[in-house]
Amino acid sequence: MLVLKFGGASVAEPENFLKIADLIIERTQTYKKIVIVVSAMGNTTDRLLQLAYRVNPTPHPRELDMLVSTGERISMALLAMALSAKGVQAVSFTGSQSGIITTECHAEAKIVDVRPKRLLEVLERGQIPIVAGFQGVSRRGEITTLGRGGSDTTAVAVAIALKISEVEFYKDVPGIFEEDPKKNANAKHLPEISYQDALSLAKAGAKVLHPRAIALAEKNQIQLTIRSFQECGETRIGAKNEQNRPLQFETEEG
Repeated sequence: MLVLKFGGASVAEPENFLKIADLIIERTQTYKKIVIVVSAMGNTTDRLLQLAYRVNPTPHPRELDMLVSTGERISMALLAMALSAKGVQAVSFTGSQSGIITTECHAEAKIVDVRPKRLLEVLERGQIPIVAGFQGVSRRGEITTLGRGGSDTTAVAVAIALKISEVEFYKDVPGIFEEDPKKNANAKHLPEISYQDALSLAKAGAKVLHPRAIALAEKNQIQLTIRSFQECGETRIGAKNEQNRPLQFETEEG
């Protein structure tokens, strides 16, 4: 099995969903069971935040999470439709429907557990589950969001819960570079990198993967592969886990 995660840049335009559907279909030739995690389209989250603050300069955190979590729901439904148009059965799920349990903290919630019962049911039917990233549900039943970059963390957490040893992230760059390739065209590409080096680059400002996702992957020995949805090239972080280890999420809720 494999988890594929598509970032906001890869789903920025409606036409991109059909291209992504083709990419997913291609990956099914190698992996019989695939789970998808998606971000919101382009700058959708920013637009939703702007809308909220135009209505109320100090919106309640609960209502803000209810609003901004809709961005990923748009993406998941559109991708399911794109796959259906190509004859592939897919089912979209919100974070809460996917069984992603979080702490109570709105806007910066941590994942404490993932109960992927519905995802497993879809996989057993030979369909593709599509998970809305960036969001979950607290033990009190409140919708929560994980903070910026939270969809990356969602992808790793889903892989942990389903005992999948690899996550592929599709970005607008073909992996990790020593410098920002958008600023320096001659920046050196890194085909392989350790968790700690990737974490250091992320903390230094590299925006390819969120530090929380890298740290969670290292804790559970999940291999991360960063690819471009437009061009060739990739960076592999860490190594596939071949050992049976207890599942470890971000935190334990007291």
